[in-house]
Amino acid sequence: MAGVLFEDIFDVKDIDPDGKKFHRVSRLICDSESFKMELILDINSQLYPVDGGDKFRLMLASTLREDGVADDGEYNPLGINGPNKADNFEYVMYGKIYRLEGDEDSARIAVYISYGGLLMRLQGDPNNLQGFSVDNHVYLLIKKLSY
Repeated sequence: MAGVLFEDIFDVKDIDPDGKKFHRVSRLICDSESFKMELILDINSQLYPVDGGDKFRLMLASTLREDGVADDGEYNPLGINGPNKADNFEYVMYGKIYRLEGDEDSARIAVYISYGGLLMRLQGDPNNLQGFSVDNHVYLLIKKLSY
């Protein structure tokens, strides 16, 4: 799919391991199923409650447009520009990559993204994290899986 930087299924292993810091925010600790990635993600738990043991599909994309054409970062809820990736997900955030740790020679690298103060770290094999650059904007899209 055009514009997709990363996609996998994640299992929620722990929630707020260091205690709850903010009333409406939860920190999720997750492991991916396919690529053996580690994810730490802050979410607005009032808008999108998540429980330990939940599974969700996560996609990181450079654009919401299905054709992969870059957008201006503004969401149009009226759908004037046609269907988009967000139509298939329940929780969407727009953020900026602010740090990359490690290099391509390392066994593992980490991508750090801020979604307006809600932070994310995705860590794993460099082959699965190509296409990420500091100061690029990305969309995070999540949908819980029922099993």
